[in-house]
Amino acid sequence: MHSAPDHILQTGLAFWSSKALLTAVEIGLFTDLARHPGDLASVQGRMGLHPRAARDFLDALVALGFLSREDGVYRNTAETDFYLDKAKPSYIGGILEMANHRLYRYWGELTTAVRTGESQNESKGGHDPFKALYADPAKLREFLHAMSGVSRGANMAIAQKFPWRDYSNCADIGTAQGDLVMQICRANPHLRGFGFDLPEVGPVFEDYIAENGLSERVSFQGGSFFTDDLPAADVILFGHILHDWNLESKLMLLRKAFAALPPGGAVIVYDSIIDDERRSNAFGLLMSLNMLIETPGGFDYTGADCIGWMEQAGFSDCRVEPLVGPDSMAVGFRPA
Repeated sequence: MHSAPDHILQTGLAFWSSKALLTAVEIGLFTDLARHPGDLASVQGRMGLHPRAARDFLDALVALGFLSREDGVYRNTAETDFYLDKAKPSYIGGILEMANHRLYRYWGELTTAVRTGESQNESKGGHDPFKALYADPAKLREFLHAMSGVSRGANMAIAQKFPWRDYSNCADIGTAQGDLVMQICRANPHLRGFGFDLPEVGPVFEDYIAENGLSERVSFQGGSFFTDDLPAADVILFGHILHDWNLESKLMLLRKAFAALPPGGAVIVYDSIIDDERRSNAFGLLMSLNMLIETPGGFDYTGADCIGWMEQAGFSDCRVEPLVGPDSMAVGFRPA
């Protein structure tokens, strides 16, 4: 007697629910409902929904657990109100906006990717995966905003879990908007921080840091970690960076970090680090497939992999610690 095929069907058709959520984010539904819960007619009118679609669309979001409906009035759930209202600093929808605009169509080519090993986005054919993004100011801002959204929970955890009292400054490599260094310095007022990224990122970083009132302690340094030395700092951070690159580049970045640190300094690497048995962190494994789609050589890795690379670069006392959700950090120290 076979069990019901529920899991197969739910996974095979998961793009239905995914696209319903992404569309709700795209049209600003959760932001609107945060201020104006309403009945079917009012929400339909404000959102510009067609009468044929409106009721099914909203009730599907209720059934999926993203909206509530009481006495005919639609409201956000506590979760969507906190994380998907664009007016709140806790908004993480940037990554979903990017998923809707970019990743959704590229993942349609996963079959080609797993057969050819080639990326399927703008980098297809071996091009620099970031060149097109960084050349378009609108795409760049969307990408950098998305990186903050997908990283914020882990960034806040790192700001609390690492013994920052023992250090005076840190450098965030591939900083994007700068949310990681911002969260660390906001939670640890004695620290100074640096964000290091390509020069095009500078204005976006500086605006974000100014919005959070940290311009006096957090500054930007433009450069390329492929051609330039990393800024000297007590702690060097790679947040969702190593998985973008092939093994040779991963090792190069760790060696550069070792060279930039003083004796006793630390490196922190965090990604959706895959469990060593490669059985339970499905998100990390799917993220590695996303790197297949998005980059010419990037891949995610296990904690044991990362510790091995750190030790090759000269780090000692290496360990892996969980952060939030699928993310973990690997920490290593330059011997004193």
